[in-house]
Amino acid sequence: MLLRVRQEAGLSQEELAERVGTSRPTLSAYENDRKSPTVETMERLLSAAGFQLTVEPAISFVDHVVSRGRIATVPSRLPRLDPRKAFATVRLPLHLNWSHPGKISDLSDRGDRGRCYEVVLREGGADDILEYIDGALLVDLWPELVVPRDIRALWEPLVQMAS
Repeated sequence: MLLRVRQEAGLSQEELAERVGTSRPTLSAYENDRKSPTVETMERLLSAAGFQLTVEPAISFVDHVVSRGRIATVPSRLPRLDPRKAFATVRLPLHLNWSHPGKISDLSDRGDRGRCYEVVLREGGADDILEYIDGALLVDLWPELVVPRDIRALWEPLVQMAS
């Protein structure tokens, strides 16, 4: 996480280390899991890079058996994606998009996003939901999505809670 934050901030190890008053080798050790910073140190490092440490509830998942013995995976709460990911161009993996292998979806396009969400809700597991579904965008699209009735019934309480 620290490496990603530093790179997103456009800082070298030397620059970030200097900002927080530590050495570059120590920062390198943190980034490469050779040493673990305290929470206070991590907060200082993140703050110096223009980020903050936050805590949010974990998302758990429950698998439900739906029609024809298929499994529908439903989260305990709607996930949120980084906007760059939520509006990215994606190629769903074959286990999700087996009927249109290799199809590219532009999640910044409402129609493409809706079709992608329909596929992930029908075919996806926990990792797929966390990778492709943004809860706020799902709520916005919900009335328009075409998903099986049993899957809609499983997701409906989450969507209603978030509305």
